[in-house]
Amino acid sequence: MPHDESCQCNGGQCDCKEGACECNCDCECCGGGAHFHRRFQTKEEQIAELEAYRGELSLELKAVEERLTDLRK
Repeated sequence: MPHDESCQCNGGQCDCKEGACECNCDCECCGGGAHFHRRFQTKEEQIAELEAYRGELSLELKAVEERLTDLRK
């Protein structure tokens, strides 16, 4: 897992340089301190997330239907 070796969050395993840090600390390398963090999604982000989720569900449904077909043989 990529991480910022200079950061001591999570035992030095923080991946804050990759923009995926979720350690919620106050250190500068993780964007803590006085920085603003957006807590909402735009309409476009919500649509993209739901479209991706729908794709995953479609694949799952296809797998279930195939399994049912195999079991009914």
